[in-house]
Amino acid sequence: MTALHCDTWTAVCDFDDVQSERAVAALVRGEQIAVVRTFDGTLHAVGNRDPFTGAYVLSRGIVGTRAERDVLTSPLHKQAFDLATGECLDDPSVRIPVFAVRCTGDRVEVRGP
Repeated sequence: MTALHCDTWTAVCDFDDVQSERAVAALVRGEQIAVVRTFDGTLHAVGNRDPFTGAYVLSRGIVGTRAERDVLTSPLHKQAFDLATGECLDDPSVRIPVFAVRCTGDRVEVRGP
């Protein structure tokens, strides 16, 4: 799955606001996004809505790896989502949106939705 995008980049926070192996929630153009920082400092941006429950809680999930893939695990029923593709590793028919993310200086920016 490719990242969803538009031409607009939105600054959401400072890089240091996203702790290693944690996520923060951001509202980007009316869409709730979870901005995730992995152990190696890589940033990811995915939809914050858990597709299994409809709750906007993925930013409170567990960041880690499964089979060498960076994942965000839902805090509710523990489904793991690949941060690069949005694919649910526990049910490959389910995906979460993935957004382009970059760091400009010390500011984290998300493109889209």
